[in-house]
Amino acid sequence: MSGRIALAATLFVVGMAVLASAGPEFKRVYRAQGDVAARTNMAMIARAFGLESLVRPGLRAASRTQGPVPLAVVPMTAKTTVSIEGQRFLINGAPTYKDRVWKGAPIEGLLFNARMVQATFDDWNPDTISYWAYPDTGVWDPVRNTAEFIDAMLSWREHGLIAITVNLQGGNAHAPHEGWVNSAFDAYGELHPAYFDRLRAVIKKADDLGMVVILGLFYFRNDEVLREDSSIRRAVDRTIDWLHGLGARNVLIEIGNECDVLAYDHAILRCDRVHELVEQAKSRVRNGYRFLVSSSLRGGSLPPPALVKSADYIILHGNGVDDQYQIASMVYAVRAGPNYRPMPIVFNEDDHYDFDQPSNNFVAATRAYASWGYFDRRYRGDPFKAGFQSVPVDWRISHERKRAFFGLLAKITGANPRNPSP
Repeated sequence: MSGRIALAATLFVVGMAVLASAGPEFKRVYRAQGDVAARTNMAMIARAFGLESLVRPGLRAASRTQGPVPLAVVPMTAKTTVSIEGQRFLINGAPTYKDRVWKGAPIEGLLFNARMVQATFDDWNPDTISYWAYPDTGVWDPVRNTAEFIDAMLSWREHGLIAITVNLQGGNAHAPHEGWVNSAFDAYGELHPAYFDRLRAVIKKADDLGMVVILGLFYFRNDEVLREDSSIRRAVDRTIDWLHGLGARNVLIEIGNECDVLAYDHAILRCDRVHELVEQAKSRVRNGYRFLVSSSLRGGSLPPPALVKSADYIILHGNGVDDQYQIASMVYAVRAGPNYRPMPIVFNEDDHYDFDQPSNNFVAATRAYASWGYFDRRYRGDPFKAGFQSVPVDWRISHERKRAFFGLLAKITGANPRNPSP
């Protein structure tokens, strides 16, 4: 035993020297852990030397005795409950957009949405946090980000938007360089209180407005923050239990964003296994209630049969799908595929616009009776007010693409906003 301790101590000392000259990716994960760095650095160094088995058991014991405990949460009184009946979404027992038809296409039961994944964004890495500085203050502020998000939600709702996609590891924030770390989970899958405080505020406001939150848990640029599959599983359990404790009923679960992206570090988040996490989340029932669960794929991809079988609804992406007819073909292919039974199909990410044209991806999905979701970022040359994904975000309907989307959305849904988008 003394020999193993001596070896571990030597490993730690050598590892500190290694860390000093380590590559940026190693430093990024190491530095990002914050309060868990002290108990994870030895395991990371040991892994680099192929000696992890000598120190991991002790670290696991330490995490059990010293790690965070499940977060307490102040319950809310739910006003909005989302459910599914066949291919339709229901809110408080009634189909969404009840009795609405647009140019011969039924709208009732659809869930038009927008990708707003940076609602709880923050950056653990002090070397990259300056990337997100607001142009008016020169500093990044996660509390301001969420507050401005919440302030904008009423305007979105007035234009007919009834769902938003939020992700606990965000999305591509479009920094000029890599290195940023955004995760509501620590290395062991425990929950970070500040993230979940912000998430609570978003869910509560959505509940007040009769809106649904599509809550993504993992994103492939940040899943490496978590150590191993058991950490991923713990994060799923902790999140679902926290939502139960909150009393939320307006939340749909998206386990991972685009499970067929090979950049995921953890095999359990990839498409051939993500259904395991779908089933795990579904199994956590409290007072007879469980959350509805799915996972998404890259633009143009179709879900594997195992995911279709496990999922409560299907999530597709339209990124890269330039032919609007392919949007409809994807919907029909899912319905004709293995293990499909009547359930909703939702696009919750599509970077195609042309909202002033008679037909576009939004219209094509709608005519195929699939819900569609708007994704917009700040492209090169765009002003600060453009996009909903590039950080920092101007959450208002303040740019021509945003105004075009919300304008068409209002026409399709029959909404009458107080301040209509042109």
